[in-house]
This record gives sequence, C-alpha cells and structure tokens, in this order.
Amino acid sequence: MNILELPIEFDFNGQKNHIYPSLIILNNELTLVDTGYTNFIHLIENEIIKNGYEMKNLKNIVITHYDDDHIGSLYDFKEKYPWIKIIASEMEAKYISGEMKSERLVQAEEMLENMPNEEIEFGKWFVQQLKDLKHVSIDEKVHDGEMILDNNCRVVATPGHTSGHISLYFPSLNSVITGDAAVHENHELVIANPHFCLHVENAKQSLNKVKGLKAETYYCYHGGKFTL
Repeated sequence: MNILELPIEFDFNGQKNHIYPSLIILNNELTLVDTGYTNFIHLIENEIIKNGYEMKNLKNIVITHYDDDHIGSLYDFKEKYPWIKIIASEMEAKYISGEMKSERLVQAEEMLENMPNEEIEFGKWFVQQLKDLKHVSIDEKVHDGEMILDNNCRVVATPGHTSGHISLYFPSLNSVITGDAAVHENHELVIANPHFCLHVENAKQSLNKVKGLKAETYYCYHGGKFTL
C-alpha cells in the first residue's frame, strides 16, 4: 500500500493556488480522497495518469467533508466512472446527497446578510457556488473508528471545520490524510481557516486528536505533505 500526493495547481482571483488530494494505492486498486472544485476532474485525472496509474482502476472516492473545494468534481467522477464507490461519514452524506441543506450554505447565507459592501459581491458568488453543487448519493456511510479499505484504514471523526468531517489513519504506513482537520502552514499543523470553522473549539480538539496519532506523515489538503 502507498499514498500519493496529487498537487493540483490552479488560478484563483489571479493568484496561483494549490490543493493536494490524495491517491491511495492498494493491491492495484485506487482510492481518491476528495475531488477538488467543479471542473477539476481533468486536472486530477492528468495527475493520476502522469504517475503511471490507469483510471479504470479507480474503485473508491472518500470524501472528508462536503465543502465545494472537496466535492466540486464528485458528480463528474461518478458520471464518468459509474462503478466507483463513494464513501463519506453518515452526517456528511446528508449534505452531499442533498437530503439536507448544507451547514456551509446556511453559514454563507447568514454571513451575506451582515457583510460590508465591498465583500458582498464575493459573498453572493460564494453562495451561488454552493447552490450550484450537484448532489451525489453516498454508497458507503462510515463512522468513527471503523476500519475500511480491507482493514488498512481507520476512520477518524474530526468535527469542527464541518460537523461530520473525517480524517483517515493508516497504521501500517503511520500516516494520516487530514482533509481540513489540519493544514500545513509554516512548517506546522494548524486548523483550517478558523473564520469558516463551524465550531472552532471542536476544530481545535480534532487537530489535537490528529496530532495525537503521532504519525510520521500527514497528507494535508491545503499546504501539502507534512513529515515529522
């Protein structure tokens, strides 16, 4: 088994940005963790193929949480590769599938009402981005402590950034895929964008939980790989 970081470069408001989805390779089967923004499928496919893997071997997609930079291209992946199993926590599944209005959309709409004039245009754009996300049903709903991927990966509940956020711990590799429970910033692990955290205290506890695993390598979606 191996974990591969997929660096995805893109422009946002005229600035270079990066995200780092993870690819898990297990017995020639591929599992992608998070799917980038809308229309990122080709960027991610190209990175996977560039590393010598074939898309026909993509068997699973794990979603750490429902934010638009993590599920934006999920619908496109499922449409193009219908055999893929989509995995997420039971709580996040409600928002990803559209069964419930997402917490982030509720938060964004509330913030929009009190935004200063110079930020309203961005606020409206962000709300529309969330509304435009295509819903996808979840094939496997997982819970804290559950072992998945042939018992090689332990689901770790890391709420705070969103209520049902999960991270993934791989005991045999002593590695963690953090999602947004931890980001790599200035050579340390910190919570992601506290301004957008739904519950900052829970986010701090989840960061400590992730650090408490004492992994050698943390694969952070923002900031990239962090090695102790």
